[in-house]
Amino acid sequence: MPVSLSPSLEFVLVPRLRAAGCVFAEDEARLIVSAARTSDELASMLDRRVAGVPLEHVLGWAEFCGLRIEVDPQVFVPRRRTAFLVEQAAALACPRAVVVDLCCGSGAVGAALADTLDGVEVYAVDIDPAAVRCARRNLAEPARVFEGDLYAPLPTALRGRIDVLVANAPYVPTDAIRLMPPEARFHEPRVSLDGGADGLDIQRRVTAGARDWLAPGGHLLIETSESQAPLTAEAFAAAGLITRIETSDEVGATVVVGTNPR
Repeated sequence: MPVSLSPSLEFVLVPRLRAAGCVFAEDEARLIVSAARTSDELASMLDRRVAGVPLEHVLGWAEFCGLRIEVDPQVFVPRRRTAFLVEQAAALACPRAVVVDLCCGSGAVGAALADTLDGVEVYAVDIDPAAVRCARRNLAEPARVFEGDLYAPLPTALRGRIDVLVANAPYVPTDAIRLMPPEARFHEPRVSLDGGADGLDIQRRVTAGARDWLAPGGHLLIETSESQAPLTAEAFAAAGLITRIETSDEVGATVVVGTNPR
């Protein structure tokens, strides 16, 4: 039974959260209280949040595209802007599409596409064992989640059959990680953040292998930053993909889309 948020309890929680820098302290207090089953658990959750643990790790879930996605400690937290990647991918998916979510993390993108599209065949891959365990809970059967490096663990039967290939690959330049908020630097795995010297190492590897796996007319979509998008698009074009850049000012998102020529 969740602990109720009495005025006296709110009086204690909200100032502590606000003092710790939580901008939406009232909302966070309500979420923490609704998740806590005992007063001891409530105190522990509050202490962790005040210490800088991401709210999603404290709660054990993140809201993403209308879904409650389980997020374990040390697993990348899905960002609101990544809903734009889902939106762009869903618009391109055909009925009963084969969808692959590379660098899947918690499996949020694959889960959102499975929820949005009817009859899709979903596969997901991540190199981080903790992320794979999490994704296997978030992606319901018959989706299949594989542990390994990019395309390596995928069944060879998928080669040339993928209709929509999505990747929210790490794209933070190595030297810029130190500038990220502590919640990301200290509580999310570096492998989910570090994109190499210019942030595009993993994106280039995804792009270079895409045409071997995409169906004729299939699509590759990669989330990136506005400043990096031209270089990502260059890699797409070099791989022989018909390329465009989509942006959303509303959520501050940029997605590069490439289509495999028929």
